Amino acid sequence: MRFVPRFTDGRETSWLLGKIVCVGRNYADHARELDNPVPSEPLLFIKPASSAVALEAPIEAPFARGEVHFETELALLIGAPVSEATAAEAEQAIVGIGLALDLTLRDVQARLKEKGHPWERAKAFDGACPLSAFLPLAEVPNWSALAFTLAVDGEERQHGHGADMLFPVPELVAEMSRHFTLEPGDVVLTGTPAGVGPLPRGAELSLTLTGGLEVSTRVID
Repeated sequence: MRFVPRFTDGRETSWLLGKIVCVGRNYADHARELDNPVPSEPLLFIKPASSAVALEAPIEAPFARGEVHFETELALLIGAPVSEATAAEAEQAIVGIGLALDLTLRDVQARLKEKGHPWERAKAFDGACPLSAFLPLAEVPNWSALAFTLAVDGEERQHGHGADMLFPVPELVAEMSRHFTLEPGDVVLTGTPAGVGPLPRGAELSLTLTGGLEVSTRVID
């Protein structure tokens, strides 16, 4: 069954989830912690709709394939077509903000990177994108003031702030739209801050986002 994006007030959207467009290394501290160069332009990749699951549902990670890492990210819900957009036009197409986990098979990704191969096997597997409900937007917020956190078994592991993004939200979405059209029901993931690490079996995860979004979930052992 296809994932249907929903809002925190209980409303479901009229769209099925489309593609999930992601950016890698959008926080300099995260790039450095993995010993990667800080990019001069957005590093883009896509997760399919089949990778999405509800964030509040128990997380079933493919531990048999190697180490699974958590990467907490701000998620944007697109509500209007965006193509060759300006930053202002891109900003107006965003209708919701939420949270996502970009689950990554880190051992698999390392092997793919060594060979110069794409990352899909490490990033696009079923269940690779636990996704929250979206806070509805009556108007575009101050993106630089947004903050989000992840705690694992009560210990804060990640703290992201919109002001620390290398490519701010409007410019990032506009850049994406120059390469492929974004459509209603698509979701944009905006990158992860430092603090990523192995997803512990049986752990309790708690996530928060400015605006009152709080989500708890657990990892199936």
